Parts: sequence; structure tokens; C-alpha cells
Amino acid sequence: MDLALFKEKIFDFEASKEWSYKGQRPAIIDFYADWCGPCHMLAPILEQVAETYQGLVDVYKIDTDANPELSALFEVRGIPTLVFVPMDESPAISSGVLPPEAFEKAISDLFGISKPESN
Repeated sequence: MDLALFKEKIFDFEASKEWSYKGQRPAIIDFYADWCGPCHMLAPILEQVAETYQGLVDVYKIDTDANPELSALFEVRGIPTLVFVPMDESPAISSGVLPPEAFEKAISDLFGISKPESN
């Protein structure tokens, strides 16, 4: 996700200083870098989360090297950094690799969405 897409789908911080999420579903934003080892560990976990919660939660990835302005917006100090974006509340930020169970808990607690039954 680049700056233009972020402003279209997440938040246009140039038009408003007050947080206002533009998405249709809650979202998880992964701030990463290609050279980051822990980011590579997180990638398959996040892919599984995106698949499990498809249609319920949107998952975006932002390359911190290519998008320093977005990293600064969320005060990203280390990577991976995950931003959990509920529909009507301020985002919650978590640093480091989370296990799948932590994603399930965060999605339940922050978004009010239970893990879908697998078929």
C-alpha cells in the first residue's frame, strides 16, 4: 500500500487532523521492510489471518522504506509494527511478531469479531 491508496482507503491525514477511518471493514496494517527477519516470520501468520477473516477484516501491508511518511504518522519505531484499525475507534498499535492466537484475541477484543468456523 502506498501513500495515495492509504489516503483513499484508510485516512486522509492531509484533509483532516482528526482520525476518521474510511474503510468498510476493520483493518490490520502491517508495517514491514524487505530486509526485516521478524517481518518474514510474521508474513505467513498474517496471510493465514487474512484468509481466515476474509470479508470480515481487511489486511494491508506498508513498506516502511518506501513510505516513511506513513511510518511517521503512526510513530513506527521498530518493525514489524501492526496497527489494528476498528471501525469507530482510534487504532491500536502492537510491535513485534504475534502468534495466531494473539491475532484472534485482538480481532475479538478490538473488532468484536469471532473466528469464523472452518469448513
